[in-house]
Amino acid sequence: MYKLIANEDHFVVISKDEGVSFHSEGLVSKIKEDLEIELYPVHRLDEATSGLLIFAKSSDIARKLGDLFSTKRIKKTYLALSESRPSKKQGMVKGDIEKSRGGSYKLTRKMENPSQTRFLSYLLKEGLRLFVLHPITGKTHQLRVVMKSLAAPILGDARYGDRASDRCYLHCYRLEFSLDNRTYDFKTYPDSGNNFIENQQLIEEIINGKSI
Repeated sequence: MYKLIANEDHFVVISKDEGVSFHSEGLVSKIKEDLEIELYPVHRLDEATSGLLIFAKSSDIARKLGDLFSTKRIKKTYLALSESRPSKKQGMVKGDIEKSRGGSYKLTRKMENPSQTRFLSYLLKEGLRLFVLHPITGKTHQLRVVMKSLAAPILGDARYGDRASDRCYLHCYRLEFSLDNRTYDFKTYPDSGNNFIENQQLIEEIINGKSI
């Protein structure tokens, strides 16, 4: 269900498994029970997305961390895989994200309250590309919608793609921020998904050797 990454004085960082939701499978309750402490959720990941999540140990720290997220002072790095070639290899994607049909969302040309995502892509092997995604905003389904808009839906994304796989290949890899005059930098590589595991060395060489 999850892996403990850090147990700091004021917050906890875990890596959530893909396919685990906040509520239906009791993730928060399970962490509270395991660590025997009260926790306050600060942000969320889609059920299909794995990776880093922060839980505050007090309402005051939850407020501070929430403010960091809302004012875009937490740098987030996600890894995604796609079998499709994108309409462009790198850049910034902006636009309002609006509700579509059946619980899905879509990217529009409107800029009333735009989502913002910076991305880079790299060819791993024929028919498989790595995307390093930096969401500046945090809209519902943002990265999954952005990838679809680039004509490169995430591999295994049942809602926005058409390529079935052993998992949805979207993972929150890194969170960087400062809190109370201390700087934090958490990373965790995905530990599930054949394409992540088989290409781990090459992916890590790319993300550690490039400026992302």
